[in-house]
Amino acid sequence: MSVNMQSQVRCVTIDQAHMERLARAILSDLGETSAELGIMFVGDQRMRGLNRRYRGKDRTTDVLAFAMREAFTPHASRLTPDMLGDVVISVPTAWRQAKEAGRPLDEELTWLLVHGILHLCGYDHERSEKEARRMHRRERMILRSIARLPKRSG
Repeated sequence: MSVNMQSQVRCVTIDQAHMERLARAILSDLGETSAELGIMFVGDQRMRGLNRRYRGKDRTTDVLAFAMREAFTPHASRLTPDMLGDVVISVPTAWRQAKEAGRPLDEELTWLLVHGILHLCGYDHERSEKEARRMHRRERMILRSIARLPKRSG
């Protein structure tokens, strides 16, 4: 299991080691033990550009998921079936949402990471009400499971 993380945000320090442990736990929970995952933390301007380019929505959003398995074909030599995809999280949007909900930023980032990874695994709350309920149930199960992980190694 490979997790590659990058942060383009300077105003907030992301505990990347903790986020990587969370990502590995989420992937393990989903049975994706050989998956390759990319995680990127960006600002609102970058997220707005990605949302406009790939979804046709000219506004920022909290999380985007770019599934690689959907794009996999036997002729795409640089892609492998183990490449799950990329999760992109807007830290400023996450910060605003956390503040509005009265919870810490790290909890919001954790939920967004779970949400994004579930999208990469084929869950889609926008498909139907039934699928939305299925996805939300799975989110809650994973969040309960990873709540036991220590915040810092040491």
